[in-house]
Amino acid sequence: MELKSETVEVEDTQKVILLEEEQPQHEEEEEEKQQQELQESFHVLAVDDSVIDRKLLEKLLKISSYQVTCVDSGDKALEFLGLIDKLDTPTDSTSSSSPPQSLQQEGSKVNLIMTDFCMPGMSGYDLLKRVKGSSWKDVPVVVMSSENVPSRISMCLEEGAEEFLLKPLQLSDLEKLQPHLLKSLNMNNQTCTEMEKELTKDNNESTDKNNYNDSNNYVNNNNSFSKRKALSAEPPERRPKMKELAVV
Repeated sequence: MELKSETVEVEDTQKVILLEEEQPQHEEEEEEKQQQELQESFHVLAVDDSVIDRKLLEKLLKISSYQVTCVDSGDKALEFLGLIDKLDTPTDSTSSSSPPQSLQQEGSKVNLIMTDFCMPGMSGYDLLKRVKGSSWKDVPVVVMSSENVPSRISMCLEEGAEEFLLKPLQLSDLEKLQPHLLKSLNMNNQTCTEMEKELTKDNNESTDKNNYNDSNNYVNNNNSFSKRKALSAEPPERRPKMKELAVV
């Protein structure tokens, strides 16, 4: 009997150990799943005039489960953000999305902008300044370049760039972007919350104003009714007093 009891205790101990080992593994799987779902909600706007670099960046971002839209110039990036009117130039055939349209009109969100520094026409530095001087100023901007020029790096960081990455990019470089994406997502959520509060406040003020007007109308109607009633009331009929009869 004692042997059986010890055997049962050993089996129970093994089960407890197995459960303890499975729990952290289950938690890690849940965290990975949540992280992947979060990354799938991130939208990255990639800007590069080089077809090869643009394709590589698009592939790396998609491997990391990010949504990505690629354009080949700073002007098209500004058009996509709704900062300039629609261009008449043909759409880039390598873009991973439909022709750029105003994001503000579509209600879409961009959580991160990645741009090459050296591009014909509008450079990545010029694009950075345009973005930081617009309504998209809170969106993180990452500048990329194949040339490691300290003055260029300092210039972009001082203008508001979050990172300056050297080409060719690798998956390890994208890991540096997660804090910036989370920051952007939190700011978007905060903005939405503030808009909801403002909308609720406006609705409450409108409701209170309507209730106040209804109350005033009710009081005014009652006063008018009372006045009409007072004016239309007939005076009481006066009866002549009977003279007292003299007693003979």
